[in-house]
Amino acid sequence: MVEVWIVILRGGQYAAGALLLGLPAFMLYSARAVEPLALRWPRPVLIWTAAVLALAAPALLLAQTALMAGSLSEAVKPASLGFMITGMGLGQALGVRTLAALLALGLAVLLRPGRLMWSLLLLPGLVVSASFAWTGHGAATEGAGHGLHLAADILHAVAASLWIGALAAFTALILRRSGDNTVWDKGLERSLAGFAGVGAVAVAALVVTGLVNSAFLIGLPQIASLWNSPYGLLLTLKLALFGLMVVLAAANRFRLAPLMTADASRAALHLRKSLSAEFVLGLTILAVVALMGTLPPPASA
Repeated sequence: MVEVWIVILRGGQYAAGALLLGLPAFMLYSARAVEPLALRWPRPVLIWTAAVLALAAPALLLAQTALMAGSLSEAVKPASLGFMITGMGLGQALGVRTLAALLALGLAVLLRPGRLMWSLLLLPGLVVSASFAWTGHGAATEGAGHGLHLAADILHAVAASLWIGALAAFTALILRRSGDNTVWDKGLERSLAGFAGVGAVAVAALVVTGLVNSAFLIGLPQIASLWNSPYGLLLTLKLALFGLMVVLAAANRFRLAPLMTADASRAALHLRKSLSAEFVLGLTILAVVALMGTLPPPASA
């Protein structure tokens, strides 16, 4: 049962990290587009997300301690928790993640929505996303490749957060559209154009860092037998879902975004389906990654 809660808590924190980094970044690079739309929902979403994360990170620390100590009663002992926090990178990362979530919560509550708030929120968002590398397989590599693998895992997590956080914003925008709304359509069109460069960089970073991570976690000798392990099957599923996301993103960028100028209503209808599907695929990948993090990779066998 503890293992199930660990997977749930990990997946929820991946989603929270994507919102904490991706939403403020979206508000910055889409500033010209979102200003006339008077978006009010990002701030309360970020407040709730930070609050949930500030509770979920210590809960994951407790669950991980219970798994290592053998029981929940042992996990709550100061000696067990103290060892996790001071003696293990995983515990330290969860502690830093908790502090970053509290900082994001304070900024979102105290500051008014605007460029200053969005800019300041990038820091705790980056810290949260980067901390995932220390609670996954990225920090476990030993030897000369440790720094490279850790850096690749950090960049992978940041790129994924930027992409999925933007998808959350786009999905909310397109689902709130109703009827003929020229101002809304122009804002959505400019937001898509503003995300084009960020999205391309994020996808490229995910591909490159994914290859680096796979080299460390799978290894060339294990490629032929990749599908013989649960980790390998989940990795295959993750890659298939990622491929579908890239196809949908390309359709949005090169087909539906230009169509907004010619026929906004028709384009918005297709975008509603495409962006929603892409967002669901992204969340599914986070769930798969949460489960993969609890399994031994082929290279460790």
